[in-house]
Amino acid sequence: MRGADQDNANGPEAIRHATARFTRIGNYQRIATRIRYYGSPFYNGPTAMHPMLNIAVRAARRAGTVINRALNRLGDIHIDKKGHQDYVTEIDREAEAVIIHTLLDAYPDHGILAEESGEQGASDYVWVIDPLDGTTNFLHGYPQFAVSIALRVRGELDQAVIFDPVRDELFTATRGAGAQLNNRRIRVSNCLKLEHALLATGFPVRERAMIDPYLPTLAAFLPQVAGVRRAGAASLDLAFVACGRLDGFWEFGLRAWDIAAGALLVQEAGGILTEPDGSLDMLESGNILCGSPRIHQQMLKRLADHIT
Repeated sequence: MRGADQDNANGPEAIRHATARFTRIGNYQRIATRIRYYGSPFYNGPTAMHPMLNIAVRAARRAGTVINRALNRLGDIHIDKKGHQDYVTEIDREAEAVIIHTLLDAYPDHGILAEESGEQGASDYVWVIDPLDGTTNFLHGYPQFAVSIALRVRGELDQAVIFDPVRDELFTATRGAGAQLNNRRIRVSNCLKLEHALLATGFPVRERAMIDPYLPTLAAFLPQVAGVRRAGAASLDLAFVACGRLDGFWEFGLRAWDIAAGALLVQEAGGILTEPDGSLDMLESGNILCGSPRIHQQMLKRLADHIT
């Protein structure tokens, strides 16, 4: 005959206590996993993708397929020269055509602003496209180039995709919903001091008149930071600031299609973007300075005496 203690140990109340205990343990384990892998106890997996962003991702991946296939025949690719150290290939044009077809098939009333084909249509919704940012790198087989697609809605950046087809890294952002790398939330770095920062820049080789104004800015940073990198694809420089691989970035003489997608990524990842003099017309001027809030502030202060 079982005693009262044994009945209580196997009774309904004991089962409820045991269930609650194991539930708490499971919750602790899930929270620990979220902190370990995603840096936050509140991460619940990737959020649903905005429909327009989903179409942009499809377009970027299709363009990436065109680019990757061409890597096996770089010696056979036809190249045209658009300007000083500015090249366009049949792959740029083919990738751009694939992107535009994919976007307009889904949204035929939207406008287009693309590097190779220019402006098409008049709409409150305008897709800003760089089909192959880093063409010179691509032509040399140097693995630093990307597809960049952004959507402006009534002038405001709203959706962004930057796709690195070599690394298969997909950076995405929706205004007000954060930024992601391969569906995981990203944030700008937590670097606090400029002396510890890794910065990136771009040389204004296509705009010779900007070289003399640019060089003092490079001289201002070189002795003050952990390092400066120049990789040759502004879209990826911005994406790397967004995910914390770089602490800051500055460049002069860019175009809207170089900046648009990366700018939204940085903003949604918690970063700050201005022109190097502190004004806010980056997409129009093509001059940009960005970073985490602390690093951006210190970069801006450092440049104050070197901007002409």
